[in-house]
Amino acid sequence: MARSLSATDYGAFMEKFTLLPHSSSQHLPLASLTFAVKDIFDVEGHVTGFGNPDWARTHSAASVTAPAVLSMLEAGATCVGKTVMDEMAYSINGENVHYGTPRNPCAADRVPGGSSSGSAVAVGATLADFSLGTDTGGSVRVPASYCGIYGFRPSHGLVSTSGVTPMAQSFDTVGWFARGPVILKKVGKVLLQLQDDHNASRVDQLIVAQDCFDLVNIPPRQLKDVLTTSVEKLYGSQIIRYTNLGDFVESKLPNLKVFMNTTSEAKKDNIPSLAALSTAMRLLQRHEFKNNHGEWIESVKPSLGPGISERVWEAVKSTDENIDVCRSLRGELRAALDDLLGDFGILAMPTVPGPPPKLQTDPTTLESFRAKAFSLLSVSGVSGLCQVSIPLGTYEDLPVAVSLVAKHGSDGFLLSFVETLHKALKEECILS
Repeated sequence: MARSLSATDYGAFMEKFTLLPHSSSQHLPLASLTFAVKDIFDVEGHVTGFGNPDWARTHSAASVTAPAVLSMLEAGATCVGKTVMDEMAYSINGENVHYGTPRNPCAADRVPGGSSSGSAVAVGATLADFSLGTDTGGSVRVPASYCGIYGFRPSHGLVSTSGVTPMAQSFDTVGWFARGPVILKKVGKVLLQLQDDHNASRVDQLIVAQDCFDLVNIPPRQLKDVLTTSVEKLYGSQIIRYTNLGDFVESKLPNLKVFMNTTSEAKKDNIPSLAALSTAMRLLQRHEFKNNHGEWIESVKPSLGPGISERVWEAVKSTDENIDVCRSLRGELRAALDDLLGDFGILAMPTVPGPPPKLQTDPTTLESFRAKAFSLLSVSGVSGLCQVSIPLGTYEDLPVAVSLVAKHGSDGFLLSFVETLHKALKEECILS
């Protein structure tokens, strides 16, 4: 697939084209807004490239447009093109050796985050009002945090993934990006088919995952305290409480011991139970990825970039050991977190362990950061709960973010809470 680029598009687009809304009515919820779509969504008449030229070469143009894209057009938005993604959605970095790496609009020497890299950059660089991506292991939340924008991963199973090339169905979600909470919520109401506005004043508790914030290499006052101060202004300090999320997860998921690394080194560098959770998540992802694409990979032997090649072939050669345990953990964790949060509770945690890494960082150097990142990302990934990454400005000139998680199916409540929180949060975001 040839790329159609200009010097001003930040390398975000695979190809530019225009899909007009199905109606010109200005009363539609997304009227006058533009959006871009990750090159994992089917668009009629276009090849879905899945981030890899060999995939594009061996697949035909789509005959039907994905329902998620159609719903945006039906709601009045205009599609402006397809965006670059990490190969086969198998990275959270955003670097693509074949099509180039979209330029992070907040920090040109840093990765944009993946795998929905181009979708995040298109929004962060104001090339589109919002964009669609997918989040399996963190592929909306990570680039949102790296590019200083909002990113929403919905409750698993609530937004149709039909017409979206699968990575691992137990975790795949259609997510979206926006620069502010108003458009984020407008898009969410369409994709989630929300009929009523949710009352964000009914917040019972904000549970701060203290141990998760301790993983982050940013001073607490620049991240956690910005959030808690804003929430106190709106709801009072009585709703805020602190927890050790790792201990909670370990106590509620006895089967997690199968994946636990109990060495003192592991405890020092990470949260053992969450590291075990991310191990289970990645095992099940490999298993499903192999079932989806293993035959094509072994037949075509595609050219893959560094890091991704190793992960893809590791998946293809993986066994089915402990897959049933991985599946059982998903239901157990969802039940435990739903019970913890209730209908009007929110869990606060970092999106990632720190600012975006530098471009072309040595993979070995990145491994510790990746391990911590997946420990944080696996909480919503495994449970299937909804999560939003919220930009908090910059620290040392690099974008930083915090995440909020709500009960499965409470997406409308979470979107309304983010909109309510925005003004108070903005007053506190004086990061430097």
